[in-house]
Amino acid sequence: MKQRLLGGLGSAMLLFGSVACGDGGDNGDGLTIGFVQVGAESAWRTANSESVKDAAADDDRIAELKFVDGQQKQEKQLKGVRNLITQGVDAIVVAPIVETGWTDVLQEAQDNDIPVILADRGIEKEDSDLYVTRLGSDFVREGEKAGEWVLDEFADANGLNLLQLEGSVGSAPANDRAEGFFNVLDGEGFDYQLVDSQSGDFQAEDGKAVMETFLQKYDADEIDLLYAHNDEMGLGAIQAMEEAGVAPGDDIQVIIVDGSQAGFQAGVEGKLNYIVECNPAFGPQLMDVVTDVVNGEEMDKFTAVEEGVFSEDDFADEVDNRAF
Repeated sequence: MKQRLLGGLGSAMLLFGSVACGDGGDNGDGLTIGFVQVGAESAWRTANSESVKDAAADDDRIAELKFVDGQQKQEKQLKGVRNLITQGVDAIVVAPIVETGWTDVLQEAQDNDIPVILADRGIEKEDSDLYVTRLGSDFVREGEKAGEWVLDEFADANGLNLLQLEGSVGSAPANDRAEGFFNVLDGEGFDYQLVDSQSGDFQAEDGKAVMETFLQKYDADEIDLLYAHNDEMGLGAIQAMEEAGVAPGDDIQVIIVDGSQAGFQAGVEGKLNYIVECNPAFGPQLMDVVTDVVNGEEMDKFTAVEEGVFSEDDFADEVDNRAF
């Protein structure tokens, strides 16, 4: 572990939780890494945090994991990164809430010879030289998978009216899942109308509230499909539909991205139609990546997590296999 003076300890301890790992948690016998998480806005995010914490605790190469809960606020993430720099950790892992606003703090990490690894989400391309690699999902490809299902499912439809529940504004998954989805539809010249699109901030309550607004503004009989950027928003929207007397999965077909057990259970109950998986359990793979980065191994700029897709025929067989 790099030795530097620790400043602002009182405020830093409010942000951090530490997990002692390896051989008795002896910092001299392994790496000390920081993990700056988005928060706990969804079951996916909670499962991701647990996967990283468990993997660090089980890995003899890791002496300590310093965990920062960003609480869905970028300013908390930025403060957390700076505190980790001050503490002289060996590497910093960041799951960025949004893509922009990272230049200064990542430059500070680089100036202090602390490598940065992105987990799950990405940042704007202009800052790509300020981090070593990103481990996570190919969000564009996830959107493409959703779009490909639409092309197949609605191949014989005379036009398609759809609603979109976007993730957090400015976040990589929201931007990329929309990009991939509509690139597929537009690339094939598919006849559709995006009736409305609003952010539900990846949260169930917000997804429900947005869907309630949609159903007040538009005739449900004229809506064919809801594309939700994650399970939580999709499940909130399903609740709003049911309360409004609309049959989700039937009156309005539903696509969600993530693949939680709750999402698959909704599929078993016929309330949604397609799931694009986004796998949160990449903790062990992340420990390998961090160790390789600190050891100076050459790294690709992006390493994808393995993920699948699931339709109505798969839900019952898969529901009990979900990790979150």
